[in-house]
Amino acid sequence: MSAAVELQSTGSSVHLYERSRLIGGRATSFEVEGHEVDNGQHVFLACCTEFIRFVTRLGMAEKLYVQRRFEVLAFSKNGKQGRLRAQPLPPPLHLAASFLTYRHLRWSARLRVIRALLAIKDGLHSDETFAQWLRRHGQQDNEVRAFWEPFIVPALNAPLERVAAKDAALVLLRAFYEDAGAARFGFTTVPLAHIMNAAAQRVHELSLSTAVRTVEIDGRGRPSVLDIRGERRVYDAIVLAVPPRQLSTLLPNYAEFGLTSLDAYDPMPIIDVHLWHDCDAPRFEFAALIDSPIQWVFQKGPGYICCSVSAADRYVRMPSAEVAALAWDEVRAAIPMLATAQLRASAVTRNPEATYLPRAGVIRPLQRTRRPNVAVAGSWTHTGWLDTMESAVRSGIAAARAVEAADVA
Repeated sequence: MSAAVELQSTGSSVHLYERSRLIGGRATSFEVEGHEVDNGQHVFLACCTEFIRFVTRLGMAEKLYVQRRFEVLAFSKNGKQGRLRAQPLPPPLHLAASFLTYRHLRWSARLRVIRALLAIKDGLHSDETFAQWLRRHGQQDNEVRAFWEPFIVPALNAPLERVAAKDAALVLLRAFYEDAGAARFGFTTVPLAHIMNAAAQRVHELSLSTAVRTVEIDGRGRPSVLDIRGERRVYDAIVLAVPPRQLSTLLPNYAEFGLTSLDAYDPMPIIDVHLWHDCDAPRFEFAALIDSPIQWVFQKGPGYICCSVSAADRYVRMPSAEVAALAWDEVRAAIPMLATAQLRASAVTRNPEATYLPRAGVIRPLQRTRRPNVAVAGSWTHTGWLDTMESAVRSGIAAARAVEAADVA
């Protein structure tokens, strides 16, 4: 959508193919139990400037909520509450005061975490996993469970044993070191499909439920598309915004385009559990759960919360009723105002390919290929960001500019 809006705005006539009946890919919405829900609870940070600009460009800036200052509430299973809140100080001192009173860590553990945070730039040059890096910097089980896992696992959608230390360091430096307001949480106040539909209205032609079978380059160097309905059309240029595996199917000879290792990305699942209950709304917008398979809980409306499970390999094939029961038990054990609530309804949404994790040594591709009129896009490509909505938007802009630079758009 980012590439399409960018190209259309510069005078190109864009035809968008979408294999689903819904627009937006992994950032879409659909109806569950009479409620319109997102395909996963998507969160962005204030430092996600291109995503914010994308939504603003569509005239929907008022549909974005961003915290006035960074603040996170965390619950443990015994009902203990801890809070991290930014103070009006330069980074990273803006979090120092609240961190020293963070109740989920003992004093000795707080000091160990502080020492590791002060050394985090070292991670940018490490070939270790983040779990190995944490052990080398003296982190024990208590601080891993109470601090590192709740923040890093959802941010990268991977267990610490599979997260590269340099990726974790990049997230932490960008969120907590570059700007005191960078880590402020944000989310959309309307289902994501509303934003995606606004983007789709900018496009010249839209084909839903129309998968592309093959992409070929004709004798004049022009790309053509054969869709599932058997229609082939020739274009001046094409942007392929698909996951690695689908890209290798569309371009079996992808090495000729300068692309490599498309089979070396592992899909990582996310599960969201939607719970409707009979209690008044808990007095928070969102909260982390400590030492729980439920990393985050979001207040979606009166009597409605959404529980997010990142790196959900263990649960993605579990029956929905069991997943919902597990989530309800976890939130009731941790959040005191829900301890006596009764569950009215539940629904489970699963995204088996929520993000794509490159294996060790794999270099993410740039958007420009060896053919100037063929570009790739996707949050998994190289943008300087990890696999997020921000990376998706940045990749689309870069792909559009690659096509424009070829003077074929």
